[in-house]
Amino acid sequence: MLIFITRRGATMVLTMIAVSMLLFAALEVNVENVAVKVLGPYSSQEQRQIWLENNGYFEPIYVRYATWLSNFVVGDFGESIRFRTDVADVLWPRLGNTAILAACVFAVVIPVSLLLGVLSGMREGSKLDRSISITSIVTTSIPEFASAPLLSAIFVFYLGLLPGTSGMASGFDPLQLILPALVLILYDFGYVARMTRASMAEVMTTNYIRTAVLKGLPYRRVIVRHALRNALIAPFTVIMLQINWLLSGVIVVEFFFAYKGFGALLLEASLNQDIYLIEACAMVAVFVAVMTQTLADIGYTYLNPRIRFS
Repeated sequence: MLIFITRRGATMVLTMIAVSMLLFAALEVNVENVAVKVLGPYSSQEQRQIWLENNGYFEPIYVRYATWLSNFVVGDFGESIRFRTDVADVLWPRLGNTAILAACVFAVVIPVSLLLGVLSGMREGSKLDRSISITSIVTTSIPEFASAPLLSAIFVFYLGLLPGTSGMASGFDPLQLILPALVLILYDFGYVARMTRASMAEVMTTNYIRTAVLKGLPYRRVIVRHALRNALIAPFTVIMLQINWLLSGVIVVEFFFAYKGFGALLLEASLNQDIYLIEACAMVAVFVAVMTQTLADIGYTYLNPRIRFS
C-alpha cells in the first residue's frame, strides 16, 4: 500500500506539472496579450513594454515557467486584475464557501441516495424499486438552470419561506444555504441512487449471496456483511467524482443565487479575463481531481479486500 500511495503521489505531481505546462502555454506564451489583459485595452504600447520588462516577460519561456511554478508552489498566485488584490486573498475564502455548500449537499445526498439505492436493489422489480427509479430519473433529468427558478418561485415568491439570494451580505446565514443546496441535492441524489441500485442488484444475483441465504444466514447479516460492502464500490467512485463536480461544476447555481463560491469566482475570472485568477482556479481544480481519484483507488482496497495493488 505504501508503494502504491507513493506511485500515485508521483503520478499526481506529474499530472499537475503537465497541466501547468499546458495552462502556462495557453495563457502566457503571448506576452503582449498578457500585458493587454493586465493593463487594459487602452494602455499604450510603451506602458505595456515597461510592465513586461518589470515582470520578467522578456526572459526565456522556460525561465518564466520555472519562476511561475515556484511562486505557485509557495502560494504566490499573483495579483487579481478584477479584484486588485492578491489572488490568494480571494481564492481561499471562495473555496471555503464552496466547501461549506458541498458539505451540506453531501450530508444529505450520501445517506439518502445510498439508502434508497440499496433498498431499490434489494427488491429489484418491486413497486418500491420502480418508485425510487422513476423519482431518481425525473430529478436527475431536470438541470440546475430549470430547478433553481422553479424552487425559487415556490419557496421565495409563493410561500415566502426562504431568501432568494445567498450573498451572505450580513454574515453567515444558514437559511441562505437551503435553496442552492436543495437544487444540487435534487439533481445529484438520483444519479448516485441509480448507481447504487444497479450495483446492489448485480451483487444480489451473485452465487455467494445465494449460498449465504441458502445456508440460513440471517438476511440482514447477508446484506450488511456480504452484499453491501461489494455493492458500494461503484457508488464510492461516483461519490468521489461528485467532489470535482461540486467544486467547479456548480457555476449555474452559485451565479443564480449570488453565492460567493469557487464556481462563481471561476466564471467571474473568465468573463474579466483575469489571467492569474484563472490559472490559480484551474490548478486548484486539477489538484482536487487527482487527489479524489487517488483517495478513490485507496478506498477500493478497504471495500473489497480482493483488490490488491502490486
